[in-house]
Amino acid sequence: MRKIALLLLFCAGTTLRAGDLISDTQELTDQIGGRPTGSAACARAEQWAAAKMREAGVDSVKLEPYTLPNLWIDRGATASAVAPEAFPIRVAAAPLTVATPAGGIEGELVDFGENGANVPEAKGKIAFVHTPLMKSLDDLFGDYMRINALLDAAKKSGVAAMLIESSQARSLLYRHPMSLDGSITPLPVAIVARDHAERLVRLMAKGAVRVRFAAANEVKPNVVAHNVVGEIRGTDKAGELVLFGAHLDSWDLGTGALDNGINSATVIDVARSIKASGVRPRRTMRFILFTGEEQGMIGSRAYVREHMSEMPNVALMMTADIGSGKALGYFLNGREELRKGAEAGGLKENAPDALDGTDNFDFILAGVPNLVVNQDPSPYFAEYHAESDTFDKVDQPQARENAAAELKVLTYFANADEKLPQQSRAEVGKLLVDRQLVDQMKAFAQWDGWEKGTRWK
Repeated sequence: MRKIALLLLFCAGTTLRAGDLISDTQELTDQIGGRPTGSAACARAEQWAAAKMREAGVDSVKLEPYTLPNLWIDRGATASAVAPEAFPIRVAAAPLTVATPAGGIEGELVDFGENGANVPEAKGKIAFVHTPLMKSLDDLFGDYMRINALLDAAKKSGVAAMLIESSQARSLLYRHPMSLDGSITPLPVAIVARDHAERLVRLMAKGAVRVRFAAANEVKPNVVAHNVVGEIRGTDKAGELVLFGAHLDSWDLGTGALDNGINSATVIDVARSIKASGVRPRRTMRFILFTGEEQGMIGSRAYVREHMSEMPNVALMMTADIGSGKALGYFLNGREELRKGAEAGGLKENAPDALDGTDNFDFILAGVPNLVVNQDPSPYFAEYHAESDTFDKVDQPQARENAAAELKVLTYFANADEKLPQQSRAEVGKLLVDRQLVDQMKAFAQWDGWEKGTRWK
């Protein structure tokens, strides 16, 4: 009876104060803006987030350091058609790629299709890659799954650079990383605005097309970055943990509102609401804003490595990373036994799928029960990593509803009598096979580290 009364009081006393969630998102995106990990803007965001957590009244706040393999910053990219017609081409440098020589690169375009298959020797030329419009999560992951094939084709053919058609409509530019593990790709690459790319396609159909491309990317190895961690201590089960996380970093063409400012602000606001309720959870709750996500989940990987001894004590790790689209339920990440708790917030579309591509992933590998918020992704695609990912795109009423539902699920797990066990390595291995993650892990340069047991070394 005490547990039921406590849980009802907990949820009744935690009505979200909408102004805090939305005004925090606006502060983060309008006043700090795009936040590549390791940049001055991201360092400001780390301090901002720590201050917000302290203002929320959590029991402790830490900035936990880790080493980012490479800082990458765009210092300007330009391109133009030289022949048969001369005109400017709108481009954005692809993250985690090298700069061109100081004078740029000029060469004839060679058609790479969508994945670089069957391209002949093309030494010194510039690869042109076709891309369909992004309309689904499959399209989004497809963009990443072809990276290795494109880079292999570039190496075999000898091209000097690569231009990739934007998957966004019209002239919208976005950041498309060409490395999934934080390493630097040794080929200059840029995304070409779709309208300009289609003009190049029409010209290529009639004959040779020459372009000029220059990118002044800044790369600095081994930069210290931080995850921001706030904690509310539990009562009778304080040695067990419930984690709620989102990534604080973003790319820099837009201001990172949907990816992932709104969910970072939600993590802070849920902490604020729990403290405002005056009722402590049974389990200790941690609110984690990861950085390094856009470089390959570097920050969350570092968190798991540094907190490995605590992984058996984690009752739940929840991640939110699909903008402000309607929360439909949760991805159960292969743990069917999470379904009852996932339904505690009233959302029923709880898919068994296991996800690789955001900050839940290393927790899967560590055997930790975890959920990823299953949101309607359609409002997210048009702004993905793009110039248009700005505060005005946030669905404010929906973001408030999402936060309220997530709060209910988190408090369910924070106050439940029992916790699920940590999975063994053998059980995790079976999950990876059953949920068809092996091929994706290989494409994302994750499989070797998992298979050899070196991922957290």
